[in-house]
Amino acid sequence: MNYLDISLEASNDKVYSLKDFRGEKIILYFYPKDNTSGCTIEAKDFTALQDEFKTKGYKIIGVSRDSVKSHKNFIIKQELNLLLLSDHNEELVKAFDVLKEKMLYGKKYIGIVRSTFILDEEGTIIKEYRKVSAKNHAEQLIKEL
Repeated sequence: MNYLDISLEASNDKVYSLKDFRGEKIILYFYPKDNTSGCTIEAKDFTALQDEFKTKGYKIIGVSRDSVKSHKNFIIKQELNLLLLSDHNEELVKAFDVLKEKMLYGKKYIGIVRSTFILDEEGTIIKEYRKVSAKNHAEQLIKEL
C-alpha cells in the first residue's frame, strides 16, 4: 500500500490519510512516545514555530504509535497546537521505515527512530531527516526551508 493511502485516527477525532493534504506542503515527523522528555521538547518547539512554518507554507503533522486518547492528553498537558496521528497498527511507521531495533538499559526493543520528512504538495518526499535530535530540530528545519 502506498503511504499516501494509509488512514490514521487523529487527535481531532478525524481520520486522515496523507493524500487528504494534497496541495499542502507537509512536515511529517515521527516520534517515539507522548509525554517523554525528548518528544515533549520537539513537540513544544514545533508548536512555538508553527506560525513560521505556516508562513513558509508548511503544515506540521506528528505521528507516533500512541493512542488518540494519549495524544489528546499530551496536547492538553503540554499546551500543544499540533495535529497528531495515532499509528497503533504501525502502518505508516513501517511505510516510512522508522521502526527499528533500539536499546534501553541493555534491553533490545522495537521503537520509532525520531525522523522527519518534508513532503511537497503532491505528497512526494523531498527531504528526510533520520535519527534527529529533539533539541533544536524545529529551529534547524525552519532555517533550511
